Amino acid sequence: MERLGIDIGGSGIKAAPVDVATGALLAERHRIETPQPATPDAVAATVAELVAHFGWTGPLGATFPAIVRAGVIRSAANVDPSWIGADAARRFADATGCPVTVLNDADAAGVAEMTLGAGRGVAGVVLLLTFGTGIGSALFVDGHLVPNTELGHLEVDGHDAEHRAAASVREDHDLSWKHWAKRVDRYLEVVEALFSPELLIVGGGVSKKADKFLPLLHRETPVVPAQLRNQAGIVGAAMASVAAHPPG
Repeated sequence: MERLGIDIGGSGIKAAPVDVATGALLAERHRIETPQPATPDAVAATVAELVAHFGWTGPLGATFPAIVRAGVIRSAANVDPSWIGADAARRFADATGCPVTVLNDADAAGVAEMTLGAGRGVAGVVLLLTFGTGIGSALFVDGHLVPNTELGHLEVDGHDAEHRAAASVREDHDLSWKHWAKRVDRYLEVVEALFSPELLIVGGGVSKKADKFLPLLHRETPVVPAQLRNQAGIVGAAMASVAAHPPG
């Protein structure tokens, strides 16, 4: 089955049609810079542009970098504050003419990884952490999602964790992989102490360079890169659309 998945991030919005049974992208991913400021009208227009690019007309899924409850945005750490209280599902549906399912971006990536990737078949507590503009998190207990955990905002040594360990921090401050890995390791130490996970999955764009920093970590919990890499959000969004709008 094919569904369009759209992954909305703080720096880019990307989309592709997905074979939800296999997680394969059925066309080349298309990416547009996230508008600045990332207001509801501006983001909805970009979503509509992506839908038009693929000529898509059916149900679709979209991620959002915030707490999402029943399609409504409840936080705005990396997008315009005017999103708080906005019904993203309705705005995107109005802009595209398509039924739209909206969920937290890391939750979407986690669903994809637990179904088709690194977390498949793993029991107990599994955490997927996406390192990008911020740090997103998806928490699973025996395969069941605990939504909207937002663990990137844990306080670590007096700092909001994502202000110290997001991938964007490494780039903005030109940190070496070794220096940045030390920050990531400290963050994972706190997460490990709180949740005692069986597995930690690292996602986001930086997962493509996992060999640069994963060997520098010193955790008891196994830490592995996301198998779907930075496509996990797109795949998870498409899967969420099928769950919300099953065929037939």
